Amino acid sequence: MSRDVGDFGRPPLAAENRDLVEQRLKEAAAGTGLQETLTIEWRTKPQVVQVIDMPVESLYYNPGTHRIRAQRSFDPQQDRLLDEEPWSDESQIYLQYLLQAEPADPSKRDKDFEELKQSLKDFRQNEPGLVTRDGILVNGNTRAAALRELGVPNIRVGVLPESCTWADISTVELSLQLRPDTRREYSYINRLLTMDEQVESGRPLREIAREFRIRESTAEQDLWVLSCLRDLRDRSTTEDAQLRLLDFEDAQEKLREVHRAYAKESKADPKKAELLKENRLAAIVMEFSKTDVRLIEADFRARYLEHRLPDELKAAPAAAAERVIPGINRAVKAEVPQVAAARAFTDSVLRAKAVIRAGDKVSAAQSERAAFVFEGAHKAVEDALEPAGKDARVRKRKQAAPDRLYDACQDIEQCITDMVLARGSRSLDEEALDEAVLKLKATLGKLALATAQSIEVPGDGVAWLLDSVRQEQS
Repeated sequence: MSRDVGDFGRPPLAAENRDLVEQRLKEAAAGTGLQETLTIEWRTKPQVVQVIDMPVESLYYNPGTHRIRAQRSFDPQQDRLLDEEPWSDESQIYLQYLLQAEPADPSKRDKDFEELKQSLKDFRQNEPGLVTRDGILVNGNTRAAALRELGVPNIRVGVLPESCTWADISTVELSLQLRPDTRREYSYINRLLTMDEQVESGRPLREIAREFRIRESTAEQDLWVLSCLRDLRDRSTTEDAQLRLLDFEDAQEKLREVHRAYAKESKADPKKAELLKENRLAAIVMEFSKTDVRLIEADFRARYLEHRLPDELKAAPAAAAERVIPGINRAVKAEVPQVAAARAFTDSVLRAKAVIRAGDKVSAAQSERAAFVFEGAHKAVEDALEPAGKDARVRKRKQAAPDRLYDACQDIEQCITDMVLARGSRSLDEEALDEAVLKLKATLGKLALATAQSIEVPGDGVAWLLDSVRQEQS
């Protein structure tokens, strides 16, 4: 395998694996039976590779696999060792552990892994994996982990061409894992990291989106979310603790909704958009439900939260007249006080959660203090959501009737188009149309009666409706 800058090098048994691969490829080519092959995307073109059996214990887990990219940070010490000595027994055992772990909480065993293991036990291996000639698993890392637990001696794998580089490994793994028939999909955060890696390598976003089978706008949204998560991770840092990207694994839909709301608000008022984003991100950190997060708008803190906050969470950092960007000595305007206060609140929640998640790595006093801050913030937001929810329901009731009329108008406009098309083909059912118009007349009469009883000072629209029905009745 060719050497790329920044790759993981070659494993200790590379030469032995290469000899065994060559031997089994020759045996397969010389055999008289049906040869198994695997079609992959190789340097933008389809390529057929030979499938052989390899001893599962002689193969290496890929330290660069996208499948557990975010989960590597579960144990920082092991993560560092994985970069320094990826082929050591300790690093390979750590990779096997992560391949079996739940993406959102690597301390737990993944139910999907158990299902894969049971499937392999019951039905054996359906799809071949993929290896380099050095014996590095490009695809099938999780299957190899399951087969090892089951005590199955061999795994069927396709063999990549001899000119394979680490860049090829990354590209081929991605193309295979994103096929619709993948048994165990990448976790949400790993998909974001893989997409970002592809962007950093210089690939056009349109091409990346096509490979991930999503729209380009969705890819842009996902990259925005990843940037947000990295910012939250950095802001959570204390002397002894920091949140990890994988701590947000289960917040996919909530984060995407934040982006949609932020993008919409930004067009009208960038300051309100920042307030909305900070308010909602704080609620996501505190793991409020998606329906609760939707209730939080730009004015949530000012209207509902501020007077409910504990004193230690009310203080906003002093806003400077301007701040200087390091490195270029360029001054920019400081944040407006409301946004600075919202960020300070989010930062407090982030750091408290990071300390709580750190467990035994921090002192009992730190944990107790963090729990006090986090619970105080959670209680304040929970209390504030109750009046916010009531107001939202009132607004919804106020808008329900007008919204239905707007929908009815759109239906009538579509009816006009349908009538024109039907007239051209002489296919209009005139009797049915007449009955529908009479139904509309009766419905407008009921609408006029309801508006007369509900509205004390009619506007132009309601006055027209009342006059029209009154004239019809007279």
